[in-house]
Amino acid sequence: MNKKFFLFFFLLLIGIGLFSWVIKFVGWPEIKSAFLVFTFWQGIIILILTLTKALTATWKWKEILKVGGTNVPFFGLFKSHLAGFSVMYLFPTFFLGGEILQSYILKKKYRIPWSKGMASSITDQILDWTTNLVVIFFGIILFILRITLLPKKMAILFFVVISFSLLVVSYFYFKAFRKESIINFLFRRLNYNKKGNGEPLEVEKEIFNFFDLKKFSFRKGIFLAFFEEAIFLLRVWFLVSFFGRNIDFFSTLSILGFSYLALMIPIPATFGIHEGIQAFTFNALKLGIGLGTAFTMIIRGADLIVAFIGLFIFLKLGSELLKPLFKNERNFRQTKSSSYCSGL
Repeated sequence: MNKKFFLFFFLLLIGIGLFSWVIKFVGWPEIKSAFLVFTFWQGIIILILTLTKALTATWKWKEILKVGGTNVPFFGLFKSHLAGFSVMYLFPTFFLGGEILQSYILKKKYRIPWSKGMASSITDQILDWTTNLVVIFFGIILFILRITLLPKKMAILFFVVISFSLLVVSYFYFKAFRKESIINFLFRRLNYNKKGNGEPLEVEKEIFNFFDLKKFSFRKGIFLAFFEEAIFLLRVWFLVSFFGRNIDFFSTLSILGFSYLALMIPIPATFGIHEGIQAFTFNALKLGIGLGTAFTMIIRGADLIVAFIGLFIFLKLGSELLKPLFKNERNFRQTKSSSYCSGL
């Protein structure tokens, strides 16, 4: 845990350093000029679209849980989704931190078995990253076709990251559709004794149960995942339009693709890295380098509002879920004290 906290603060410092460098490189006057045309009500529209995406994500998660035979109230699931999102967005160095938190809430509040809760959260993330990679792939391909003077090292980096990600996702779907265990394969390769470690296999089984081309639930899950992408594409288009720039679908797709590329780097709230990437992207698309920096700051503002709502829910739920534990401990101490007094 200490290592994860150290990594969190180390990456946050890198993000702050990158943010400071981008602000200095772009120049605050240029960024400020972009902000001057942006109004409060336009900010509300961006926030509404961000919350709409979260509501759609909750709907998708609810459909995934239905496949496992569980039905959780939508509002309760929405709160659990926001709590998990806050951990994923603010603390990306905690591997599967958001998924573990969501599974814990489902188990404690709705008595859903750990394996089913964990499988549903991971399945939700797999669907998201599948559609994210589609956006990244086509967005960056279209960007490269438009930009002829792309630096060679950057082109190689894009190619390696996208190819590796597509390979991993393709491998998962190949195994999932054939119902061939990936965990068993890894256990054999690592000469790992799987005795007493049936839980990962149970989670994998639950995940594979959802990924079936013949099932309507799978097709519905994919549809909802792409609907989320449509909402975020609309968010990008609206925000750039609010800055007074005309933008076509292909440029919108490229900008969103680079936003998702920034999310692949585990810097808290993509601080600094998103500014750097979008400053380059907006400049290359001739939209203005200052506009790119202002764009990321507004997008992060909307995401942070949702993340802090989720963090508040997480802290509130955490105290509620831990109350029985403290109550039992207090009762135990009182019983022990009474027994001791009786002995005297």
